Amino acid sequence: MRGAAQAAWGRAGQLWSRPLAPGPPPPSLPPPLLLLTALLAVLLGGAGAQYSSDLCSWKGSGLTHEAHRKEVEQVYLRCAAGTVEWMYPTGALIVNLRPNTFSPARHLTVCIKPFRGSSGANIYLEKTGELRLLVRDGDGRPSGVQCFGLEQGGLFVEATPQQDIGRRTTGFQYELTRRHRASDLHELSAPCRPCSDTEVLLAVCTSDFAVRGSIQEVTHEPEWQDSVIHLRVSRLYRQKSRVFESVPEGDGHWQGRVRTLLECGVRPGHGDFLFTGHMHFGEARLGCAPRFKDFRRMYRDARERGLNPCEVVMD
Repeated sequence: MRGAAQAAWGRAGQLWSRPLAPGPPPPSLPPPLLLLTALLAVLLGGAGAQYSSDLCSWKGSGLTHEAHRKEVEQVYLRCAAGTVEWMYPTGALIVNLRPNTFSPARHLTVCIKPFRGSSGANIYLEKTGELRLLVRDGDGRPSGVQCFGLEQGGLFVEATPQQDIGRRTTGFQYELTRRHRASDLHELSAPCRPCSDTEVLLAVCTSDFAVRGSIQEVTHEPEWQDSVIHLRVSRLYRQKSRVFESVPEGDGHWQGRVRTLLECGVRPGHGDFLFTGHMHFGEARLGCAPRFKDFRRMYRDARERGLNPCEVVMD
């Protein structure tokens, strides 16, 4: 794989070079017209290519490549979230992701989620010619989210050999988020592992949502490899999106649902829990979720030692 990646990077700058057609030299133009002509050439130079892009998303087609050439195309995206969709994949893509605001790479996490039915290419994490497989060709599981630190490398999407490339599309969503929370590492690397006291205390202060509540029901979606946890919430500490809304009875409670991996084996349980988590691709994903009595003990001990990251109003 290392050799393939290095060769691909070596070819990346040779995509669009074309020999000039022989003929008489073009007539000289006045400076204003020369500048206008240059601008039009930049704007219209890709008009014949079968792709479209903006700062957030890219859509292209391998049919723009000559069949005998394995070209490598550079894609530059500068946005917090978007999509990449590659129809009839041939050759390879190098996807360069950057945030739309200044932030050091070491503080950013990239998450990608393949489209359902995505096929035709493997998606790798690449750094200095070393490849690590993230998504295998055809593994278009809707819950197959893969995350990594931006400083760990970039995305290298390589088409797999096909007898017939028709009807094949490789695609994925991506998100860039700031990684300044210890709870991020837990959610991304070991989502089923119980959180440590430190992770719980940070999660209640920095998560996209943090609530006290109980589990009403758990439903499983094997086709998505997810479990959906239906919650009844008695205390809302924080939420960035409208994950939880007031119950129709108007008794001061909220209701909502969060998702976690099916493999975590979540089951309904009695008593109150602290539920924390983050939004990924428009869905609330569960993070740390200790029993509330355990969280109360953790918080009390930390506050007595002056180590609580933030103030939480206890009942």
